[in-house]
Amino acid sequence: MRKNLLLLTAFFLFCQLSLTAQKKKLPNPTDNLQSQALQDIQSQYDTYKKTALQIWDYAEVGYKEVKSSALLQQTLKENGFVIETGVAGIPTAFVATYGSGQPVIGILAEYDALPGLSQKVSADKEPIAGKDAGHGCGHHLFGTASVAAGIEIKKLIEEKKFTGTIKVFGCPAEEGGSGKVYMVRAGLFNDVDVVIHWHPDMENDANMGSALANKSAKFRFRGLSAHAAAAPDKGRSALDAVEAMNNMVNMMREHIPMETRIHYVITNGGKAPNVVPDYAEVYYYVRHPKREQVKEIFERVVLAAKGAAMGTETKMEMEIIGGTHDLLPNKTLAEIMNQNLRKTGGVQYTEEEKSFAQKIQSSFTYKVPAISYADSIKAFSGIIVPLAGGGSTDVGDVSYVVPTVGLSTATWVPGTPAHSWQAVASGGTDIGVKGMMVAAKTIALTAIDFYMNPAIIQKAKAEFKIQLGDYKYEALLGDRKPALNYRD
Repeated sequence: MRKNLLLLTAFFLFCQLSLTAQKKKLPNPTDNLQSQALQDIQSQYDTYKKTALQIWDYAEVGYKEVKSSALLQQTLKENGFVIETGVAGIPTAFVATYGSGQPVIGILAEYDALPGLSQKVSADKEPIAGKDAGHGCGHHLFGTASVAAGIEIKKLIEEKKFTGTIKVFGCPAEEGGSGKVYMVRAGLFNDVDVVIHWHPDMENDANMGSALANKSAKFRFRGLSAHAAAAPDKGRSALDAVEAMNNMVNMMREHIPMETRIHYVITNGGKAPNVVPDYAEVYYYVRHPKREQVKEIFERVVLAAKGAAMGTETKMEMEIIGGTHDLLPNKTLAEIMNQNLRKTGGVQYTEEEKSFAQKIQSSFTYKVPAISYADSIKAFSGIIVPLAGGGSTDVGDVSYVVPTVGLSTATWVPGTPAHSWQAVASGGTDIGVKGMMVAAKTIALTAIDFYMNPAIIQKAKAEFKIQLGDYKYEALLGDRKPALNYRD
């Protein structure tokens, strides 16, 4: 009897182990879709490379990205998206939509270049003759990767792998023009459940980095022109007003929070030394990790401008150009994106690319990471990292109206700073394109997770609600219309 009992027990355990093994062997639908997405996107490497490098060549600055925007719109249209163009009062902004119902996932795409960063695909500093702008922040890669991910999700919806809506937002003028702020203000994200974005970088990272809130303006002074030698007493110099303002702001730096960043350029300082300038203009940025501090410090800068005008007997006019919130990370979403970045992997260089990278690194005057750093992925910390010395982004405003998640990938040679000729050069090579493809794949994998497991979205929304508290979104740039000519 005891022997029979032992045999029955052994048989029962064998059956349980067999069932467990069979369950483990059952295919995971999400894994299958993600594997398909990785293969699909990689198969289009040459297509997306061509698109990205075409936008790299266009190098159009904020609100002037006519050809870049049109190319991305045409690519999406050819792949079945419905395009709404000229949204939020911006000719180069668009929303591309496919599918219906919930969830609604948005992917942000940028494509503006920076003035003064013209550069050939060269490891030496070589501006392109006749060109001024260059993609020193890699937005040609940004826009293309986002479109690629959107197209892959559209294919899966079309194949009825899951249901929902995918939206690709064409976002102009991130570089100081605050394009997304107007899109937020126009309510374009009101029906979106989650937004995904990314950014070119020198490393692969999907953590909870924040960004600096920012407010910018152009201060214009008007005085009286006169002969600088024969009748200087008859003149009132607008340039003196600009310089007086700058001096006061620079003295103010001692008396503001240390995390603050204030930068300016004199965009017009007169035309000839022997003419007292009757017009001058200076362009200011004020940044801080907290939007409320930005408001307060900006008002002090305005006071300096008013004081400069009073002291030089000139008149001052101010035009708000941009204003962006700090970035609100979402841990629930960031954990998923980090997992998917690890599935995708980093960037590996060929021997030729390593040689190019070494030449680029030799142009830096500081210690740089090893070239292999491009193939590594930063560990997930799970805590918000305030970027006191970092940049600003209008993605911040999006993150205050809908749960938002992002990553960065290694599109530049390790050690390369953004907004540099070295970044422009790397972005015109396969080094940049490979990093772009990492981003496209990671975004697609992450979106698949959201469609296949809506509970993730609900958890992210609950976290977002707690983070937001009783704050009601209000644009830092007020009710002004888009500054379509801010680069003029």
